[in-house]
Amino acid sequence: MPTALTIADVERIAALAQLELTDEEKLLFTKQLADILAYAEQVQAIDTSGVPATAHVNAAQRTEREDEPRQSLPVEDAIANAPDAAPEAGLFRVPRVIGG
Repeated sequence: MPTALTIADVERIAALAQLELTDEEKLLFTKQLADILAYAEQVQAIDTSGVPATAHVNAAQRTEREDEPRQSLPVEDAIANAPDAAPEAGLFRVPRVIGG
């Protein structure tokens, strides 16, 4: 049975994402998200009981490199082009992304 998605659901999701939506966007996104959920339900209904679990789609070929310690980039080179660097401290300022 398909999950019913309402405009109230889209409004709640938009509020969590701190998005302001127009009435037209709410209608459009309600339909689009309902279609996505319906497709996900179809995928979940597929019988995969005979399919072995894999961690990678190309499990027969290993593509990872060995983890070998090596010299890192010198601090002076790392901060050379930083816009707000403090070379004497080996630091540079970045914009705040949380809080504020």
